[in-house]
Amino acid sequence: KLAEEGRVRIRAIRREANDDLKRAEKDGDIPEDDARKMQDHIQELTDQFIEKIDKALEEKEKEIMNF
Repeated sequence: KLAEEGRVRIRAIRREANDDLKRAEKDGDIPEDDARKMQDHIQELTDQFIEKIDKALEEKEKEIMNF
């Protein structure tokens, strides 16, 4: 349950960051190319953190099964 809540929160943070980027791009604060690069980087970070959660969950499940 905690793992799923973590995934949901990470995705919400990604969505907020992407919305901020779109707003900044629309307002002319950042160029479209930079916004795209930042979105790609945000997605990479999202994937990394979700992978960490999945690994921690897997380890915890193994620990419980061996108990």
